[in-house]
Formats: sequence, structure tokens, C-alpha cells
Amino acid sequence: MSLFSLHDVRKTYRVGSVETHALRGVNLEIAQGEFTAIAGPSGSGKSTLLHLMGALDHPDGGEIRLGDERIDQLSRRDAAHMRLARLGFVFQAYNLIPVLSAVENAGFVLELRGVSKTERIERARQALDWLGMADLADRMPNQLSGGQQQRVAVARAIAGNPDIVLADEPTANLDSATGQQLIDLMRNLNEEHGVTFVFSTHDPRLLSHVRRIVRLEDGRVVNDDANAS
Repeated sequence: MSLFSLHDVRKTYRVGSVETHALRGVNLEIAQGEFTAIAGPSGSGKSTLLHLMGALDHPDGGEIRLGDERIDQLSRRDAAHMRLARLGFVFQAYNLIPVLSAVENAGFVLELRGVSKTERIERARQALDWLGMADLADRMPNQLSGGQQQRVAVARAIAGNPDIVLADEPTANLDSATGQQLIDLMRNLNEEHGVTFVFSTHDPRLLSHVRRIVRLEDGRVVNDDANAS
């Protein structure tokens, strides 16, 4: 069974009398352990697709399943519970909580789940260690560089052992060297620890390291290369 399954997924945005067809019948299967990019030019629908996979929005048609669960039909409350339990997110903006340390930010999802302080700190420190941030665990976000803050965001995404991490343009705000370091760390998480990643990106650095590239144009899949690198 696929980890993620999308069938004939459609999404249209309406502003007044103007309609924008963001997705036009997308079919996609994601297996456990993938390191996959959704690519395409601006306006191709890649971020919309990632948001629908994360149940941050609802499609206008089609089906989206995470395992055997139909997530496109969840209520707002049930979708929030599902995201907390099963998904990890990394965004272009780091979205760290300014008054929490790196380790507290990394463990925040676990705190929301009701995990004990001892366990969540242990798991958060392990995630930070995997990302080369063990020595900076007690620093506040304003004491970290942009690249370090994004590593904390990735640690937060994986600390809860999600089924999949959805990353929307995770390297967009990083310089070349810092972005490459983050890509290498995420690929190591995938290869050494089995973390499943799906990215939306147009960053050639990231596209050169994923193992599958799904290309969108005008809301449709135009190419699916499972041997990207």
C-alpha cells in the first residue's frame, strides 16, 4: 500500500469572477522512504499540492489518502489531530517560537501530543544531534543563524517520528553553502533513519539530490522521473 495516494485531485481558487485552476486532475503515489521533489515554475501548483497533502486545505475534487485514511474528507478538527499525529512540516519561513530554546522548539510537537517533558527533551535532543545542532540546543532562535534555525525546524518535524515530512521550499531563504549543508543532512536522515521527505522546490541544488522529481505545469503532472539522482 502506498504511504500517500492522490487520485484526480483538483483545486480551483476564485477571486470575484476570476478562477485559477491550481490543480487539474493530479494522480500521484508516494511510497515510504521516498526522497521526492515536486517541481515546476511559479504558479504550477506545487505548493498547493503540498498543502493539500498536509490537509491544510481541501481539494475541490478527487481523493487523498494517507495509508488507508481518506484525509481530504476530514473536518478541520480531525485534520489538525491527523497532522499532529502523522505529519511533519518544514516551511520556507522557519516558524520557530521566539521565547523557546532550540530544544524546546524541536520538542514542541511532542509537547502538544502530551509527551512527558523528560521524553520530549530526550527525543528533541536526539533530533538536533542528527542535524548537527547538539551543541546549540539551549540557544534561543535569535542567537542562531538562518541555516541553524531551519535545522531546528527540521528537527521539530522529525522529532515526533511522523509518517512523512512535507517541506515547502525549505532552502529558499538559505545561501548556497548553508542550503547544501541542509540538503545533505536531510538526505542523511532519509538514508540512515528512514525519514520520508516530499519537497516542493525549484532549487536546482535540492533537485540534484532527490531520487524522484515530479514535474508540474499548469496544475498537471507532465513528468515523473523516479531516477532523478
